[in-house]
Amino acid sequence: MLRKTLIGLALISSGVLAGENTTYSIQGVDYEGYWSPVSGDAPLVLLVHDWDGLTDYEIERAKMLNELGYNVFAADLFGKGVRPTEVKDKKQHTGELYKDRDKLRSLMQGSLDQAIALGGDADNTVVMGYCFGGAAVLEAARAGMKAQGFATFHGGLGTPEGQTYDDVSAPILVMHGTADTAIPMSQFAELADKLEGAKVDHEMVTYSGAPHAFTVFGSPRYHEQADKKSWMAFTQFLTDQTQG
Repeated sequence: MLRKTLIGLALISSGVLAGENTTYSIQGVDYEGYWSPVSGDAPLVLLVHDWDGLTDYEIERAKMLNELGYNVFAADLFGKGVRPTEVKDKKQHTGELYKDRDKLRSLMQGSLDQAIALGGDADNTVVMGYCFGGAAVLEAARAGMKAQGFATFHGGLGTPEGQTYDDVSAPILVMHGTADTAIPMSQFAELADKLEGAKVDHEMVTYSGAPHAFTVFGSPRYHEQADKKSWMAFTQFLTDQTQG
């Protein structure tokens, strides 16, 4: 099991405003996200968790984005208090959403709506996610979610049967490890073909030696070079899409 640990503790005392947990309801079910703002006119990043649910890892990434000048809403796609620790439970919660794409789309849109209700800029938003969260981001993109950009880190790349990228509203950035055995390079190539065929503005980057979940601090799969390079690529993408 991957263990998430915090790094960069200096961020806590560097002047970034403290974030707060916030409960919101989608289709009668309570979810608990994390709202971490810096200012009223800052661009918004909607951040989507991996199959562990919303944990310290996403909160740490939110703080890193705060340092760059972005308001961040870390979404919750599993439900308030649902933070699975066993692999079988993680598979259950992600599997349910993979099987019910309409629900996954509703949760993504509902989370964005909550971020906007809290003060996020609906007209200057980038949506990003890790692993399962990356797959959720691509689902939202295919659904036509309105945003300035979509980005995935070692995310699921498969396209469900019957879906297309024809309704994508903004550029897509995909960052992937070539040593990822969970999501093979064949899916990476298939996605590239689909994005090109739909004429979606996209950039797809691979990192040699990087396995699945290469950005997770403190885990056996952490790949420092790929993590740093992908973060640099993402921050440039944020600048281009929100300030360009």
